[in-house]
Amino acid sequence: MSMLEQPAFGRRLKVLRKERGLSQVSVAGDGMSTGYLSRLESGARQPTVRAVAYLAERLRVHPSAFAEPTDQPVIHALTLAVSAENDEALQEVAAALERSPEADAALRWQALWLLSGAAARRGELAEEAALLKQLKAAAEELDLPGLRSRARTRLARCLRLLGEVTGALEVAQEAYRLALNYRLPVRETGLALLALVSVEAEAGQLASARAHADELVALAEGRADTLRAEALQAAAAVSLRQGDAEAARLLLEQAMKEFDSHVDLVLWMSLRLSAASLHLQLSPPWLAECRRCLDEAQPALALVGTPQQCQEMLMLRAHLAFAEGRYAEARAAHDELVVDGLGLAYRDRTRLDILHNRLLILENQDQVGIRQLRQLGEQVQRTSHVDLAAEIWRALAETLAAGRGADTEPQP
Repeated sequence: MSMLEQPAFGRRLKVLRKERGLSQVSVAGDGMSTGYLSRLESGARQPTVRAVAYLAERLRVHPSAFAEPTDQPVIHALTLAVSAENDEALQEVAAALERSPEADAALRWQALWLLSGAAARRGELAEEAALLKQLKAAAEELDLPGLRSRARTRLARCLRLLGEVTGALEVAQEAYRLALNYRLPVRETGLALLALVSVEAEAGQLASARAHADELVALAEGRADTLRAEALQAAAAVSLRQGDAEAARLLLEQAMKEFDSHVDLVLWMSLRLSAASLHLQLSPPWLAECRRCLDEAQPALALVGTPQQCQEMLMLRAHLAFAEGRYAEARAAHDELVVDGLGLAYRDRTRLDILHNRLLILENQDQVGIRQLRQLGEQVQRTSHVDLAAEIWRALAETLAAGRGADTEPQP
């Protein structure tokens, strides 16, 4: 396509003008009417060679700048990134996308999938969410049910980790409906269900979460890939939220027994971190079992752990130290996490806040810790995290029962 052909010329002219923060009046100047410039930008008028030369001078660009960027920069950057898989290559993909906003939707999909995955591995949840929203838009342009479902599945997971439960629930439901309506493959449907179960449990919709978890486990029955272990892990999380800690423990034990680390070492490690967290939440907590699970996961963490998983491990070590009365170690682990900058999920960040305030109370800052626990409880209670709010009020009640801050009453 020639750079003088419409509507490509008009789109590029408008981009160049807006990039420079100029109005149509200032670009038109004395040599062109604003009405003519407006018609050029809309594609209603074909530009003459003279008009192109005049506008190039006004915008201080070479006339070739009016040619729309091709897909080549994105193709080139993607090719390098797939083969190099390093930060520099990924930065070039991001830059190529920015330079080529009109690149083919399939290319943009691939680039955004790559960039969002890298953001997830770094634990940059806000950046990942922004990229996944663009990915969802690219999937709509392509109008491929599998990609539309996949984008929503990933976005639901990310929004849940950010604590944006309402938005996460909406896109998770959309992903599952797409999987059902278009009869997507088992793996695709399973991942959509996995996201939906996790979000429903987080939102306190435990009856729906239980039904979908059972459906997921049945769907994954007999599979040797990661879906089977992920289904059992999700079902365990639902059982725990429903107050059936024993059922949750048995499901996780089954997943750990069945799943081979050679299939996916990251998931193998994640199962043990989930089990460690579960053992801490039992009443009374199973501290020796918690420590065993963390010790099993530690070597894998050193090999394949993401920054977020490293933080999760340190957080669990902090909670274990607190439960065992090693308060100085718990404080040191907490402070290391905060200094590093948190990439933890909303629920884990909240539990870390609970730990911080309980430590404050033990450090003779009773009123500060109690006041902040109350504020945290009120804040979380306004969200959909009902069980998490209950956990905060329980921690406050236990603190008061231990004789701290006797002049302060916990909220109901």
